[in-house]
Formats: sequence, structure tokens, C-alpha cells
Amino acid sequence: MNLTRPSNATSLTVLAVAGTLLAAVAHAQTQNVSTELVAQGLQNPWGLAFIGEGRMLVTERPGRMRVIGADGRVGEPLKGVPAVDAVGQGGLLDVVTDRDFARNRTLHFCYAEPGMGGNSTAMASARLSADATALDNVQVVFTQKPKVASRLHFGCRIVQAEDGSLFLALGDRFQRMADAQTLDNHHGKVVRVRADGSAHPDNPFVGRAGALPEIWSLGHRNVQGATLGPDGRLWTIEHGPQGGDELNRTDAGKNYGWPVITYGENYGGGKVGEGLTRKAGLEQPLLHWTPSIAPSGMAFVKSARYGADWQGNLLVGSLKFRYLARLVMDGERVVREDKLLPNLGQRIRDVRQGPDGFIYLLTDDRDGQLLRLKPGP
Repeated sequence: MNLTRPSNATSLTVLAVAGTLLAAVAHAQTQNVSTELVAQGLQNPWGLAFIGEGRMLVTERPGRMRVIGADGRVGEPLKGVPAVDAVGQGGLLDVVTDRDFARNRTLHFCYAEPGMGGNSTAMASARLSADATALDNVQVVFTQKPKVASRLHFGCRIVQAEDGSLFLALGDRFQRMADAQTLDNHHGKVVRVRADGSAHPDNPFVGRAGALPEIWSLGHRNVQGATLGPDGRLWTIEHGPQGGDELNRTDAGKNYGWPVITYGENYGGGKVGEGLTRKAGLEQPLLHWTPSIAPSGMAFVKSARYGADWQGNLLVGSLKFRYLARLVMDGERVVREDKLLPNLGQRIRDVRQGPDGFIYLLTDDRDGQLLRLKPGP
């Protein structure tokens, strides 16, 4: 079946048409890849970053950050991590190393920040100490406004742009989903700030009355993966409600529709709002999964470790169905989805390509693992 829709959206769903079920999922080839255990005993690991000499930094949602040695040894929790609100989906979440980490040893991380009114997603920067045991000079550079009492939809993926500015994806906080369509708050938005937390001067809503200047894009539900594509532009994935998980290329000033349009439905059944899947002025996803796979973590394959056929592919983890999706791309068009590691049996939370060219996975469990994806012969 041709996966291209007239709107340039792709649906990997099962559609009931004239009483016949048509599988719109592309054929899932058996791929000759396997996993190698790097480290284990991590409690609900969430974000992964590379700090040189074969070492990695992992966040654990309850509020700990640890160094994983080149030998797989799990270090003690780093000192200096700020207090996090580890409730529901909240806690210590994503982490990335600065583009100039080799010189400045700077990290950027995000977490559920407690405060008056409840909690919200915050982003901080810090310097990793010379002995890699502590965070020094921790500075909170951004706090989502307003704080609300919620255990859900924190978003919290970070991408550093080529100019050093930082994209931060923010959830709609669930009960505040209507906020995703207004510009006077940070709910359901992607924001872009400079390293000091100030709004990037080229952001699309700078100077607009009633709009928060940090906003880059709006109409998001709960972004759980973000990366720069081969084109150097921002790509994101987000959770839909019982369907309608989305892949988007997330451009300045664009509105990605939630909750006005969605391919999902309310929990327990029933339409979201007016039940629309498209509306003029609102962006269509490049791909949507219905039923939901609960995507989390994403990385474009840039190395040659897995062969030429894999270069330019997009890898996405599934929390719900516990597999790794390999999306074969033709520019912005998804031409095939292959389901890898179908017997893994673990929720994939993060997907990263390391400086050695290998793909690394974090599994979300009380006894979570760090895995290396091994290519076949």
C-alpha cells in the first residue's frame, strides 16, 4: 500500500474500510541486528549523553544522574542535581552535552520543577566536575509558565541548534490541553532560548503582544523525541491520545494542531473536540501511528556502521509495543516502517547515536538497561 497521503501525511494504522481491515503498516522486514548489554540496574533511565573516552551520562527519573564507564560500570549519583518533582511522568528527564563540551564541560538537562502552584518543566545548565562526580555552577535557564498541579505531560526533550541555542519541547500538562493553542503560556509548545535562557531574537513571536517570546511552535500534546534532521532542521515525535502519535518536522511559528485536530480519540472512546483530523492553517503530521505505539527517543542514522541502506533512516523507540521502529525516509516522506527487536520485551525510552557510530538504547524499567545495537554480519 502506498503510504503517501495527499496531505503528505502518512498513517501507520489499521483502517476499517467497507468491513475489510487493511493493514497500512509497511511490511516489517526481519533485520539482522541484535543488542549488546552495556549497563543495567538503572531505575527508569530517561536521557543519555556522551561525555568522551567511551563514557556516558544517564538520567534516572527519580532524580539521579550517573556516569556509565567505558567498561559498563554504573557510577554513584552525581552531586549537585537540583530537587525534582518525581511524580507520575515527572522527574529528572532529558540531558544533552553542549556542542563545545570538550572545552567547557557544560551539560543541559530538564526536569519537573516543584514550586508554587504545582510543577512545570524546567531546563538547567551545569558544568560537569573534572572528576565527573558532581554538577557545578547549576543554573536554571528556563521555567515553563504557568506551573500547575499535574503528574502528566512534561515533554522535556532538548536539542541544541547549530548556533548554540536550545530547543526544549514542553507538554500540554494534560488537563490544560487547550493552552496548546494560545501564546500566553508555554503549555504544548516548543521553545527556543539562548544559552543564558533569554528568548532567541529570531523566534517567530518576538514582539507580538500577548505572546511569550520563547515560543518556537505550538499545538503540541506531549513531545517525547526530538533531534536535528539531515537538513539541520528540528524534527519531533509526540504522543497522541489513543492514536495519533505524530512525527513532525517542527518549523518556526507553525501550529501542529493539538487539540483542534488529531488522529486520536479520548481515553475511553469518543471524539476529541469536534473530531477533526485536518483544518486550514494547521499542520498535518508527516506520519501518524494509530493505534498509538507511544514513541519515545529518536535518532537519524548518520554513520556507516549499519550499512548504506540505513544511512538517513530515522529510528524511534516504542514504549507501548516495546520495539525499535526503523523509518526508511525519502526526504520528508516515510516510505517504510520496519519493526526491529520485536522480542526485546522492554520499553524503549531513548535512542541515540554515539560518537563511535553505534546506536544506543535506554529501556524504561525499575531495572532499566543501556543497550548497544549490534549490526549483523
